[in-house]
Amino acid sequence: MDNAEWDNVLQYISDPNDFASPQSERPVSEMTGIPLNTQHPTPTQVLTPPGSDKTSHTPPDFPEGLPQDHIPGNTIVSVSTTFHPGAALLPIPPDLIFLSADGVFFYVHTTQVLALSANHFDDLVPPKPHKSKIRDDLGPVVPVPESASVLNIVLHAVYDISCAHYHPGVDTLIAAVEAMARYGLPPRRHIAPSTPLYSLILGQAPMQPIVIYALAAAHDLYDLAVPVSSHLLSFALHTLTDDLAIRIGPVYMKRLFFLHLGRLDALKRLLLPPPHPHPPTSSCDFTEQKKLTRAWALASAYLAWDARPDLSTSAMEGALLPLADHLSCDVCKKSLGDRVKQLVIQWSVVKRSI
Repeated sequence: MDNAEWDNVLQYISDPNDFASPQSERPVSEMTGIPLNTQHPTPTQVLTPPGSDKTSHTPPDFPEGLPQDHIPGNTIVSVSTTFHPGAALLPIPPDLIFLSADGVFFYVHTTQVLALSANHFDDLVPPKPHKSKIRDDLGPVVPVPESASVLNIVLHAVYDISCAHYHPGVDTLIAAVEAMARYGLPPRRHIAPSTPLYSLILGQAPMQPIVIYALAAAHDLYDLAVPVSSHLLSFALHTLTDDLAIRIGPVYMKRLFFLHLGRLDALKRLLLPPPHPHPPTSSCDFTEQKKLTRAWALASAYLAWDARPDLSTSAMEGALLPLADHLSCDVCKKSLGDRVKQLVIQWSVVKRSI
C-alpha cells in the first residue's frame, strides 16, 4: 500500500460522519461477541479515541495480545466490573492484564497471582513481568483460553472473594474448577468449607447432585462430596454413565455404593422386629396377637422388597399405621403406634451421606 492509499484509509477511519453511522453504533455485545444477558461479568464499556496524528504514513504498532482493531479508530472494549483498573482490590495498583478468549480485560496483581499459583499460572505469568506496550503502569496483556465467565470465577478464588452475585451455572463452575487445577491453584485449598466458592458450588448440589459429586471426586474434595452425597439417595445407580463413572473413580464410587447398600441393610434390620406383645387379656390373648405379628411381617416385607435409600418416614407410616384398622384391641393398637414411632426415629438417624 503506497502513501496515498494509506492516507485514504486514515481519513476514512477518522471521519466523524462514519463514527455516527448506524453501523458503528452496534452494542458492545455484537462488537465483542459476548451477550450481556449471560453469566459473564458485566463489562465496562471503554471508548478509546483515535490517534491524534491523522497524517502519519506509518502503520501503528499493535500491542502484544491485542487484535489490530483495538487500536485504530474508535473502539469499544469490555472490562470486568470486578477486576478493573480502579477496583482497589489491593493497596497497590494492578500490574497485569488477563484477556479472556471472548475479549474481556481483567486487571490483576502479579504478586497475588504468583503467590497463589504453583506453576506461574500455567507459565503464562513470568516472575518479573515485562513492560507493557500499552500502558506501563497497568502491565502486560496475557491472553488466556478461558471465557470471561470462567476466568472471572478463577480470579475471584485467587482473591478469596465471592462471585455469587454473578449467578454462575453448574457448567461454568465445573469449567472454572478445572481451570484452577490447570493454573496451579489447588481446588482443595480454594474449595474448603470456609471459602465462598465452596458455598456457591454446594448450593448447586440439589439441581445436579451427581455432576457435583463427580467434580468433588475428581479433585478429592471430600468435604464437598459428603454433603452432596446426601442428595444422591434417590439417584438410580444403574443410570450412571461411563464418563461419570470414570470421573468419579473407584474410591468415591465405592463410597456411594456403600451409602446406598448400607441404608438398605439398615432398613431391613429396623423393620424386622414386630410390635412388642402385651400380657394376655380376656379379649386378646397370644393367639389373637399373632394376627398383628403376621400383618407386620407382610407390611415390612413389602417395604423391604421395594425399599429405596431415600425412603421417607411418611411412606413408612403410610404402610404400617393402617394395620391398626384391622385390630380390635386398644392395647395392640397402642403397641403398633409405639413401634412405628420407634422405627421412624431409628430410620431418621441412619447415616445419610458417605
